[in-house]
Amino acid sequence: MKYKATIGMEIHVELKTASKMFCGCKNGLGLEKKPNVHICPVCTAQPGTLPVPNQKAVEFVQLAGLALNCKLREQSKFDRKNYFYPDIPKGYQISQYDQPLCERGELRIKNNELKEKKIGITRIHLEEDTGKLIHPKGTDYTLVDFNRAGVPLMELVTEPDFDGGDEARIFCQKLQQVCRYLNISDADMEKGNMRCEANISLYKEGEDKLSGTKVEVKNINSFKFVEKAINFEIKRQSEELEAGKKIVQETRGWDANRNATVSQRKKESAHDYRYFPEPDIPPMEFTTEYFEKLRLNLPEMPAEKSKRFSEQYNLASDAVELLTGDRDLADYFEKTVSELEEKICSKEISCEKKKAVKLVANYINTELRKHLTEGGHSIRDIQITPENYAEFIGIVAEGKINSSAAQTVLKEMYRTGGDPSQIIEEKNLMQMEDDTELEKVIHDILVKNQQSVDDFKAGKDRALQFLVGQVMKETKGKANPAKAMEFIKKIIA
Repeated sequence: MKYKATIGMEIHVELKTASKMFCGCKNGLGLEKKPNVHICPVCTAQPGTLPVPNQKAVEFVQLAGLALNCKLREQSKFDRKNYFYPDIPKGYQISQYDQPLCERGELRIKNNELKEKKIGITRIHLEEDTGKLIHPKGTDYTLVDFNRAGVPLMELVTEPDFDGGDEARIFCQKLQQVCRYLNISDADMEKGNMRCEANISLYKEGEDKLSGTKVEVKNINSFKFVEKAINFEIKRQSEELEAGKKIVQETRGWDANRNATVSQRKKESAHDYRYFPEPDIPPMEFTTEYFEKLRLNLPEMPAEKSKRFSEQYNLASDAVELLTGDRDLADYFEKTVSELEEKICSKEISCEKKKAVKLVANYINTELRKHLTEGGHSIRDIQITPENYAEFIGIVAEGKINSSAAQTVLKEMYRTGGDPSQIIEEKNLMQMEDDTELEKVIHDILVKNQQSVDDFKAGKDRALQFLVGQVMKETKGKANPAKAMEFIKKIIA
C-alpha cells in the first residue's frame, strides 16, 4: 500500500461507584428503565449548586494507572470543557486537561501474529458522563434523560502505536480485562459501560507519521466493530488520497448496518473547548505514602496470573488464556483445585494430581463454558460449588464414568447444583466394572454382527468403531469404550 496508517484510541469507561461523580445520586450507569429518576440539582446543573468530587472514583482511576504502569501525578486538578450540546446540562463538562491523574503508561498485547507489542498510554483522566438524548420514533422532538449525567467516566488516551484494526481490538479487550480484574467497571460495550473511539490518519512512507489529517470515529459499540471501523477508514482514506482528494478533519460515526463510517460533524480542536481550571473544585494533592497504600489494593493482574498458572499448574498457554481471561473464572478454577488437592491428600480421591488439574481446566474451558454461554450466565451465577466440581473431576479422573456420562452429570449439576455421586446413582451412570459381564455383552454383539466382524478382519477400521458403538448402546453408555475396543480385538483375534 502506498500509505501507512497512524492509529490511536480514546476509550471511555464508566466507573461502578455507588454514587455519581460530583453528587450523592445513585450511580445506575445510565441503565435505569425509567428516565430521570436518579437526578438532583447538582447533576442537572441547577443555579447555585456546587460539585463535590467522588473520592472512590479518583482512587479507581489511580488504580487503573498503577495497573497500566502509569506515572501518578502528585498534583492534579479538574477543568471545564465547554461545549453546548443538549446532553450537557451545564453547557460545559467537568473534565481534566493539562494535569490528568495518570500519565505515560503502557499495556502489552499479543497481536494476531502472537508477537508481543507495547502500546503506550498517553494519559488517563477523570470526568463526568453526559446525559442521553432520546428521539421518539415518528416525532420531531428530542427528549433528554439525565440519569447518566454525572456518572464517573474514566478516559484513556493511547499513543498512536497501532498498525491496524486487529491490534486496536485486542488492546480494547485487554483493557476491559484489566478493568474487570480491578473491579472498577464491568466495561461492557453492549451496555455502554465502555465506549471506544479511534483516531486514524494516513501518511506516505518516509514522511512524518503524524503528518496526515486525523479523522475520529465514534459510536463503536463492540470489539468486532472497532476492528472493522478502523480497517474501513484506512481503505476509505487511501482511496480518497489516491483520487487526489484531501482528507477532511472530522468526526465520523460507525454505521453497523452499512458496515461503513459516516460523517457526523467537523472535528473540534482543544482550543474550541476553551478549557480553564474548574473554579468550584480545589486542586488535588497526593503523597507518595498515599500512592504506596493504594498500590497494596492492586490484585494479581492478568499477565501475572497467566504466568503463575503456566508455572504452577503446568497448563498449555491456550488453556491459561481462557481461564485467566475472566478473574471470576480463574478464581473458581483455583478454588476447585484447592478442594481437589484436599480430597487427594485425604485419599477420598485416588488419582494423579497433575492429570486431575488438567481435567479441571479442560472441563471448565469446554463443557462448563458451553453451558454458561447457552444459558447467558457468568461463572458468578453458577450453582455448582467448587467442592462438588472437585468431586466430579475426581470421579472422571478415576474412570468411574465415561466421557458421555460425564457430560450428562455435569449438565444436571449445572441445572440443579446437585451432588455428582447422587446424580450418577439416580441415573445409573456408573461405569461397568465387571469384565465378565462386559465380555458376555461383546460376545452377543459379535454373534449378531458377523458382517462387521468379517469387515474388521479384512482391515476395515470403521467396522471396529461400529462394534464399539453397539456395545455402548447395549450397555446404555456404561461400558468403558477403550476397554470394550481392547476386548473386541482380543476376541476376534
